[in-house]
Amino acid sequence: MKELTLTTHVKVYQYDELSEEDRKLIDKAKEATARSYAPYSQFAVGAAALLSDGTIVTGTNQENVAYPSGICAERTTLFYANSQYPDQAVRVLAIAAKTEGDFIGKPISPCGACRQVMAETEKRYGQPMRILLYGKQGIYEIENVAGLLPLAFD
Repeated sequence: MKELTLTTHVKVYQYDELSEEDRKLIDKAKEATARSYAPYSQFAVGAAALLSDGTIVTGTNQENVAYPSGICAERTTLFYANSQYPDQAVRVLAIAAKTEGDFIGKPISPCGACRQVMAETEKRYGQPMRILLYGKQGIYEIENVAGLLPLAFD
């Protein structure tokens, strides 16, 4: 038998330790939560993607009473970026969430479906996508999608 060890490196920053570019992206993800449609879960998620040409696109989670018909903020953002800017790689994806009118303390991580879409986005452009996960207690930075989904389907 052979054993395989998978390791994920996560850097934890406070907001003021981030670069100006990363702070702007986090701010856009936080702002996007206000446009979330989450009447059932009351869990508003916003995402912001920084494209290779400097464009920032945002998206939110959109719920539906037929629960599987909704979509997460990460997929909304990446699908929009891929359809409207097909020649621009996604360099960084920032994600923020709030509930009960306030941002969450610890960062949330994307669901499995979103992680797979993120992996496909990296594959599409042939370059890593950095991920920033916002929480009031700190911001997690993951170098690429493999840090979130080490054994992605490919």
